[in-house]
Amino acid sequence: MQIQVSGHQIEITPALRDYVDARRERLARRFDHLTSLNVVLEVEKNRLANRAEATLAAAGKVLHADAVDNDMYAAIDALFDKLDAQVRKHKDKRRTHGRDDIRDLA
Repeated sequence: MQIQVSGHQIEITPALRDYVDARRERLARRFDHLTSLNVVLEVEKNRLANRAEATLAAAGKVLHADAVDNDMYAAIDALFDKLDAQVRKHKDKRRTHGRDDIRDLA
């Protein structure tokens, strides 16, 4: 999987990059068909908030999520929680799509 971490108004430190990578591993364990992840971390100075947004390319779907929090690490956690929910939903749809007729017959 290709991973790109970039920042607006913030320098991406190795600690931030490692934290994003550790959170990404949880997604990779849940779903094998992830192709790329683009994470943008941003400091909104006028709101005194940190924003994290990501675009995740999975097999047959592009998922997008964003999160805002006072702490950058909390924003990253919220971002990956949202992506995790979207990946679970996408995986469930792929697994059960078109199988309603089979369940009705059983």
